[in-house]
Parts: sequence; C-alpha cells; structure tokens
Amino acid sequence: MDSHQEIEQRKRLPRVGDTVRSKKYGTLWRVMEKREMWEHSADDPSTGNARLIPAIYLRFWKIQDGKVPGVGKMLGYCYTVLDNTFEANWDIT
Repeated sequence: MDSHQEIEQRKRLPRVGDTVRSKKYGTLWRVMEKREMWEHSADDPSTGNARLIPAIYLRFWKIQDGKVPGVGKMLGYCYTVLDNTFEANWDIT
C-alpha cells in the first residue's frame, strides 16, 4: 500500500471539497487543496537519525457568507501517521 494512501485511510482525512468544523472555534472550512509531501522526522526507529516520512498537506478555506470560494482566510497543515492533530482540531461535517 502506498504510504500516502495509508495516512489518508488511518487518519480518515477529508477529501477536497469536504467541509470541516474547527473544534476550538466552531467555524466551517472547506478543503480546497490536497498534496502529498515529505516531512522531516528525527525518530528513525533503527538509528535514531533524521529521516523523511510521508505527509498529506491540506489547505482549508474559511466559509463566510458572501465570499466566493477561495477568497478570504486560508489555512494549511501537514498531517502524518505520527500525529493526531487532525483528530484533535477538526470534525468532518
């Protein structure tokens, strides 16, 4: 299995076009972009050295009345299998 696909499946990340809600603020955001990337990690289990691990970058657009999609506030985050930041901060609506 492709390691980027594994991240999407294990983390249950949203797809482009999906809407998510911020757990902290309750605001709605739409996923506008998804990219496969590589992140630096310093926890190689066999050597303890730095290594590159697969990551998924998602860019979110804040949904606001009267705003054209893609215009206005945007946020971007990278997610890996080693973190729980998506689950901690977002709900898929």
